[in-house]
Amino acid sequence: MQQVLADYRTAPIDEKLRATLGFLEKLTLDPASVTREDAAKVRALGVSRQALEDAILVCSGFCMIDRIADATRFEVPEARDFEIGAKSLLRFGYRL
Repeated sequence: MQQVLADYRTAPIDEKLRATLGFLEKLTLDPASVTREDAAKVRALGVSRQALEDAILVCSGFCMIDRIADATRFEVPEARDFEIGAKSLLRFGYRL
């Protein structure tokens, strides 16, 4: 996993996953340049239409959450705050 996070292009992963990650990178960084041929190249490696659609949906969800977090200046809470929240959830659940 660390190798994939460092550079998926050189990580020891299946070519289908590498192609899917490359497609998602292009979709994220330059969506206007993505073409049917880009998807066809990934599909030609054996990635199913459903798998590519699922990857796109997961990617787009993360992108939206990331943009909302940036727009609202969200900051990851300190570990102590997570502990307090976890104790509260264990005691009360999600009810108001």
